[in-house]
Amino acid sequence: MIVTYETIRCWCDKCGKGFAHRVKVARRKPGSAWHLDEMFITLRDEPFLLWRAVDEHGAELDILVQKRRDKGAAKHFFKHVLRSSPVPRKIVTDQLRSYPAAKAEIPELANVKHVFVKAAARLNNRAENSHQPTRERERPTRGFRDPKRTQRFLSCFGLIWQHFALKRHLLRASLYRKQLAARFFAWR
Repeated sequence: MIVTYETIRCWCDKCGKGFAHRVKVARRKPGSAWHLDEMFITLRDEPFLLWRAVDEHGAELDILVQKRRDKGAAKHFFKHVLRSSPVPRKIVTDQLRSYPAAKAEIPELANVKHVFVKAAARLNNRAENSHQPTRERERPTRGFRDPKRTQRFLSCFGLIWQHFALKRHLLRASLYRKQLAARFFAWR
């Protein structure tokens, strides 16, 4: 069966939000440590930032596509993540100065421990590795074009992708098949 990128985009517009909401409700409670990171994506030859929050287990909490990389953008991202996730015990970020400035202005995050890591330290790998599926998705869809469509697609795609992404290298073949069958049963 051959499915074009346009078919996937139409499917995501029609059904993605509902599926993503049901997957989000059914998944386990998110971890108490957030790993935050941002990456540049190009939309019609214009740079945008894709902000991403994952928990300590690697589960995607939220994403947000924005044009800026300043305190206001970081504050908006924090509020966006807090709408869908409980207040964390710890936040792990790179050394971008926007994070602590924005965190100081949000009362819910006032007592949350903030850990800074250097990019070379590899401690923020949860967030760095969560960018890989987005990069892999960019190529077959011939890049993203519109910020709102990108936001809508990636917020749905990340949750649905994680539902079916089992750590195959850690499982025996029989256990892998059993867990995948359970995921498809839950999907149906």
